[in-house]
Amino acid sequence: MKKHNSVITITLAGLLCAIGIIIPMFAPKVVIEPASFTLASHVPVFIAMFISPTISIAVALLTSLGFLISGTPIIIVLRALTHLIFASLGAFILKKNNNVLLSTKSATAYSFLISLVHAVAEVIVVTLFYWGGSIAAYEEKGYFFTVIILVGIGTLIHSMIDFSIAVFVWKPLHQIISIPFNAKVRSRTTKAKIQ
Repeated sequence: MKKHNSVITITLAGLLCAIGIIIPMFAPKVVIEPASFTLASHVPVFIAMFISPTISIAVALLTSLGFLISGTPIIIVLRALTHLIFASLGAFILKKNNNVLLSTKSATAYSFLISLVHAVAEVIVVTLFYWGGSIAAYEEKGYFFTVIILVGIGTLIHSMIDFSIAVFVWKPLHQIISIPFNAKVRSRTTKAKIQ
């Protein structure tokens, strides 16, 4: 049984990595220079978080590698690499308390916390490039607008939207996964069992 679970775990991690690499190629993008937001691009990382810390770390690392291999600018590759921070933190929180997603209030607080960590990490990366002169074309708009508003607030909102999509996808998915996972969510069958 343990070998069977290992095969399923590796397969799920591989599928999430593949989806995480494919989504940026085909999903709709909102570009407000220098920020770029690809709808659902974080969903595979969030779903990996719902399963385990190991899978979340693997998916965050390999999807970042996908950006690097595809020739994406290094600033975006490094922004993607910061997903390792929020993904591992979020997965460890869920491992300690797998009931976080059962209530709307705690799920929203969790989503905000993880998205805030996500945004701060990306702001740090973009700040280094901004002050290093690598995105000098945006200096005229100012640091506050370019980095704090577009990247920081934009990432916070984008992350929370993708988190909501991930929870929506996870609700039916968690019922068919045969390996242990960390995130319980309320679904129709969960509600029926509780009542």
